[in-house]
Amino acid sequence: MNTLALFRTFPLSVRLLLVNQLAGNTGFYLLIPFLADYLLHDLALSAATVGVVLGVRNLSQQGLFLVGGSAADRLGARRVIVVGAAVRAAGFGLFAVGGSVTVVLLAAVLTGFAGALFNPAVRSYIALDSDDRAADAFALFNIFGNIGSALGPVVGTVLVSIGFRLTAVVAAGIFLALTVAQLVLLPDRPVARGTTTVAGDVVTVLTHRVFVAFALALMAMFALQSQIYFLLTLQARRAAGAGGAAIAVAALFLTETIIILLLQVRITRAFGTRARGPAMATGMATMGAAFLVPPIASRVLESGTGGALSTIVSVAPVALAASILAVGVMTVQPFVNELIPRFSGPHLTGTYYGAFYLVAGVFTVTLTSAVGAAVDRFGGPLAWWPALLCAATGSLAAAAVTVLHRRGALPTPDGTSGPRTVLVKGDCDDDTHQR
Repeated sequence: MNTLALFRTFPLSVRLLLVNQLAGNTGFYLLIPFLADYLLHDLALSAATVGVVLGVRNLSQQGLFLVGGSAADRLGARRVIVVGAAVRAAGFGLFAVGGSVTVVLLAAVLTGFAGALFNPAVRSYIALDSDDRAADAFALFNIFGNIGSALGPVVGTVLVSIGFRLTAVVAAGIFLALTVAQLVLLPDRPVARGTTTVAGDVVTVLTHRVFVAFALALMAMFALQSQIYFLLTLQARRAAGAGGAAIAVAALFLTETIIILLLQVRITRAFGTRARGPAMATGMATMGAAFLVPPIASRVLESGTGGALSTIVSVAPVALAASILAVGVMTVQPFVNELIPRFSGPHLTGTYYGAFYLVAGVFTVTLTSAVGAAVDRFGGPLAWWPALLCAATGSLAAAAVTVLHRRGALPTPDGTSGPRTVLVKGDCDDDTHQR
């Protein structure tokens, strides 16, 4: 079954949220990659201030995932999705009109908080509406998201050449249109409220030992995936040289998007009939191994003679690494998003998604900082130590997932768990959580 045929088999709600992911990523990435340059040159802010603005945006998203997930459980995923889209429209609108540090900071907070609202809510809604086909739904989610991530910077390049404020207006317009579309078309769902407080829900998640182990094992997924924006981008720029850096980076993202578009459904279907633990372990090991390609190839190709052909040959290993990384992501990500609701039960789906992506976000900052330090200290982006750090991270994650699988700790797609499930005091009466 091809991607479009699979897309048509899902209910309207899931299809709408998949389109939302494409359009939302397009709107986000047509502005965010150009934000730092705008703040530095158009607004003449200091580099330190720009760092604060970008850091605040990331912190207000990554740090508040749990808030957004809990809101989705208690207020309903649809409401939180709609509010999140509207808040991001307002944030991007402020970037269009703001010229002061105060306005820019407020815009950064709003755009980040919006992501913290609708990211767990969208995943929760898709998981519940796709039921036993969640892996396929999240495979499409990855495809649509990556198309938007690739399309956004292309559109943004054209718009920024006219003016950043126009770019911000267009981005705000996209999220405003998504707000209206979801308000009109996205079906509302009854909220199955439990008897606990928000604090009680958080305690339930944090004391769910198997889920915490799962989150710690798979937090590397997002961290390694994010290296295409950092380590692999630095490697592509270094391999291409100053003259071809921009084209090399664009080729990197285009390659990733094409690979995902061609292979995501096939890979999910190939692993979909197998146990999830080995599939996720394979994906994590593949992601880690991808980072070894550029430093190996750089030693072989370091005697290049220059010219366009030499540049292509030098960048090719980085593009290959991005392709291998994408294959790993395609193998693990749909199943991670499929299994999280199996841990949570129907009442705390958003909270569990929020907790998982909070852990993943914190680890992403940690790993990226460590990789950056290794790049500075040990010879640049094509040196061995940054690659070995990423490879070791993938291997350790694969080993951790394998241990969970062998202990029977991972829930199966049909909702059953490992060797036993126990009802935990404080959970909702019809929820079981494996400990």
